[in-house]
Amino acid sequence: MAKVLVGLSGGVDSSVAAALMLEQGHEVVGAYMKNWINADGLPGDCPWEEDVNDAHAVAEKLGIEFRVVDLITQYQERIVDYLLEGYRSGITPNPDVYCNREMKFGVFLDYALEQGFEYVATGHYARRREMADGSVSIIRGADPNKDQSYFLSLMQQHQAKHALFPVGEMLKPEVRKSAEAFDLPTAKKKDSQGICFIGNVKMSDFLRHYVPDSPGDIIDVSGKVRGQHKGLHLYTLGQRKGHGVASPKEGVAFVVVGKNSDKNQLIVGFEETSTRGLYTRNCVVGSLSWVNKPVDSIRTIEAQPRYRAQGEKVEVEPLEEGKLKVTFAKEQRALTPGQICAFYEQGELLGGGVFEQIG
Repeated sequence: MAKVLVGLSGGVDSSVAAALMLEQGHEVVGAYMKNWINADGLPGDCPWEEDVNDAHAVAEKLGIEFRVVDLITQYQERIVDYLLEGYRSGITPNPDVYCNREMKFGVFLDYALEQGFEYVATGHYARRREMADGSVSIIRGADPNKDQSYFLSLMQQHQAKHALFPVGEMLKPEVRKSAEAFDLPTAKKKDSQGICFIGNVKMSDFLRHYVPDSPGDIIDVSGKVRGQHKGLHLYTLGQRKGHGVASPKEGVAFVVVGKNSDKNQLIVGFEETSTRGLYTRNCVVGSLSWVNKPVDSIRTIEAQPRYRAQGEKVEVEPLEEGKLKVTFAKEQRALTPGQICAFYEQGELLGGGVFEQIG
């Protein structure tokens, strides 16, 4: 029996995770991570009060202690500031991946260990494996439609050793049935959407609240001015809609294929494989983090360039300064600086890093 702190988000997955931990005989405490409140007139729906009430109701139903852990300051410093700085510098950051490493299995895990807990359990659809050498690996979740191991790709070994994923062996319909069987208050609650802990708000609205508009030209790949943008931070590579440029070519839309930060220009091109900047096989990935053993030689493994993308065969070659040259076997659409690339081998999550150079 272990002492486990379950991160209760107010959703069905973490609720079932807590129930399963209790059923397995562990000493369980539930905690809601209060990372964000919808302050400063920010638009959008941040249902943290509803979520904390639902989490509390689950804890009461299970008969376990419940806590609210205030991590607002750390979340601002580690996630919001990172997010805003990334967009200001012209990249497209991924707050959800960083949130897991820096918050759930960062400051929240530190809190848990300080309080005498051995593990933090969450509702992630991923699996944990203890290896023969005593290390811990993370495996893709059993449900291919819900696998969330991608979001854990920046975790490190000491974090994986203290992490538990009780629903990782289950399919989503099984989790719903378990919630009903445990008679949990969240059994029929819809899955949450939006930015990690911030809630259902458009990224453009969130950014506009903190980063002032900086209008400039929209040009095509030949240099012809096609319109005006409101700020480079409001657009991302591969974006088909929302840039406001109508295509003069019937049946083929303009998409965002690049940014020129020096000239404050947004570059658009046609949705074609020959369009420069839109499709590529080559990239450099930095800020690498490995769950278990690092990839330190030329190897053929699998890379997942975004959540919901298929894993793709790649050749990786270590470079100086802890970076990887990554060559995809097939051309990839809209690989984006700042986004996360996760690496796998036969379903095992090796680690991940940040796209730094594309093409």
